Amino acid sequence: MSAQQVLDVIYELILRREPDPTGTASYLSGLQNGSLSPQEVAAWAVASGEWWSVTPFPGLGQSLHLSRMMFVRSLPAGKRILDLGGTALGNATGALVLMGYPYIFEDLVVIDLPSEERNELYQEDTAHAVTQTKLGPVRYRYHSMVDLSDYADGSVDLVYSGQSIEHVPLEVADVVLSEVRRVLRPGGYLALDTPNARVTRLQQADFIDPDHEHEYTHAELHEKLARAGFEVVEAKGLNYAGPSLAAGRFDVDAIASARGLFSEIEDCYLLAYVCRVPA
Repeated sequence: MSAQQVLDVIYELILRREPDPTGTASYLSGLQNGSLSPQEVAAWAVASGEWWSVTPFPGLGQSLHLSRMMFVRSLPAGKRILDLGGTALGNATGALVLMGYPYIFEDLVVIDLPSEERNELYQEDTAHAVTQTKLGPVRYRYHSMVDLSDYADGSVDLVYSGQSIEHVPLEVADVVLSEVRRVLRPGGYLALDTPNARVTRLQQADFIDPDHEHEYTHAELHEKLARAGFEVVEAKGLNYAGPSLAAGRFDVDAIASARGLFSEIEDCYLLAYVCRVPA
């Protein structure tokens, strides 16, 4: 494959267009003389403002996953961590580590339902015990996240609840938040992300997942967190949906392309919070 063909493929796969004269002048000679590798050129394309803000993204699910990875990488460091519902199907490292949580920990416990009690979309044949990762050991406990009675008061630095609180009824979510606050040390953090009902109701009248019990608005969940005794220190939206909301029409391609973290949380597809237990 010639250097021009390599450049054409990189642009088509990442930016979904042909190379422009500026791009050709910047990269073609480097590919030809070996001073640039195809991987380096691809990295520049991904890092470009065009890829982040202009190029259509193939699929809302993949785009949301990328945004959630950015959120996970922004979380506070914690030595003792609970991940509520953090099974990563087919990967024993668990969702938090797999999505790029960057800090070394002493103990990370993934709490999830036994496979047979989950929706068939989330079932797997393998039950995990302990997995050693480059960041620390990941242990698995299979029970409801409502029951945290095995974990002592103030024994945890960080609790992560990724796409899980919407799977329990409103009154059960209150119990979960109460238990999370109990096990967190003073100054400890709860981080969670969940669908934004303001946008998902624009997408469709029913819940976006048949296993959901409640999809929250920002006002609703913010008030629930405050009532449970948490201080919300950061509230971000994932995947901006402002134009869709303004038009009253769900534009999946536009929302998939508007990936990342945004300050206008009410106008985004996912709600994301970092909450703190007062010291």
